[in-house]
Amino acid sequence: MNFDAPSFLLAAATLPIAVVALLIDRLFGYPTGLQARAGHPVQWIGAVIGWLEATLNSGNARKPRGVLALLIVIALTLAATVPLTLLLRGVESGWLGEALLASILLSQKSLEDHVRAVADALKAGIEAAREAVRHIAGRDPQKLDESGVAKAALESLAENMSDGVVAPLFWLLVAGLPGAALYKAINTADSMIGYKSSAYREFGWAAARADDLVNLPAARLTGWLIALSAALTSGMTGRGAAHAMAGDARKHLSPNAGWPESALAGALAVRLGGPRSYDGEKVDLAWMGEGRTKLNSEDIDAGLRLYNTGLNIVTALLVLASIMWWTA
Repeated sequence: MNFDAPSFLLAAATLPIAVVALLIDRLFGYPTGLQARAGHPVQWIGAVIGWLEATLNSGNARKPRGVLALLIVIALTLAATVPLTLLLRGVESGWLGEALLASILLSQKSLEDHVRAVADALKAGIEAAREAVRHIAGRDPQKLDESGVAKAALESLAENMSDGVVAPLFWLLVAGLPGAALYKAINTADSMIGYKSSAYREFGWAAARADDLVNLPAARLTGWLIALSAALTSGMTGRGAAHAMAGDARKHLSPNAGWPESALAGALAVRLGGPRSYDGEKVDLAWMGEGRTKLNSEDIDAGLRLYNTGLNIVTALLVLASIMWWTA
């Protein structure tokens, strides 16, 4: 497969790359042995952000210092990925290398494994479940009962389906490996410094705003993907997902997280969101959905079935589009 220069930013040219990346990540994920030895690219980005935060987040003018930190992260990410992508696209079958690298920036298998671990642990007992949910949710696990653990797992599944799968895939289609890597860099910056606490309100402002922007299309696409998946999954309701999005998505503190969360709540006929505790501080959040408030491990299992249906739909659509592009 050969790429001409203009095709670098054409989604059609990246269709086969996206398909192969999806399949690699879904089947194999990121090798645990490699992560133990060399870490993960997101960890490398995180180390840079951590150094910049320690260096720049002090004194006056923290907002422009935060803008500078984000620009440095963006520049380093593009400097690492644009030349590499151009090199790969200049050699025969180099697109397979790009697909392999892009697969590292997706988290289909990792997300499913972590959420399934919570469901399995919840069946064994609340203490095991609290320990399992600690790895995927930021709230205080010791204060969670069975329903709270299940709710935290489902909210993490919904939000990370957008942030960890649909969003990097969207930017991979738009701009290849540099697009996906740039998204992950911005998203990682937001997760580390994009808080509203006194320590990060100014310094993390740019990272938080940039993350809101790059997640905007994917969050809405994820919500509607969940609705479509629910319509095709026995015992779930696509209409409920659409109704919940229309009524509740904009109530969320985040301009994006409410879309997949409300869609999942409506699809499963449960309520997500609501009050919770972070670092000992109670936070009142809006409810998503109008269904049951008592949840259990079976609800997590149902959410994972919906998640896998969504992945199947995306993969099938991209395979079909790739075939059409290849034979055109």
